[in-house]
Amino acid sequence: MRNWSRLRSLSGREILFLARCLMVVGAVRFALTLSSYNRVRGMVTRLDARRDAGIGDLRRVAWGVAAAARLVPGATCLTQALAGQYLLARQGNASKISIGIEKGTGSELKAHAWLMSGNHIVLGGSINGFAHLVDHGS
Repeated sequence: MRNWSRLRSLSGREILFLARCLMVVGAVRFALTLSSYNRVRGMVTRLDARRDAGIGDLRRVAWGVAAAARLVPGATCLTQALAGQYLLARQGNASKISIGIEKGTGSELKAHAWLMSGNHIVLGGSINGFAHLVDHGS
């Protein structure tokens, strides 16, 4: 019930953006199931995105993708980062996906992905406790 009251409090514009996020997260999740990360990333990064996003745009994308990801089964950090990168790139905003591994996990490898824009972490939480592996820009 609580989620329905939250949904009713959103403006029409916010509901449309949330629906767009849901479609993008779902499409990215489906594409990652059928294809490789590099191929999906190539489709996302072919958009011309060069300018820095404003903090409002970053917060909006973070909110929309995180909310949509709760409804899409298997929407991992990588799915969310790619979806967020696509949504930012559609607005012409540059971003990059950073991938790292958790430190001190012994023989078990735990990877994580973040969406970064400038010096801001858009999606993925704190980088503390992770060793940086690679960045993939837009």
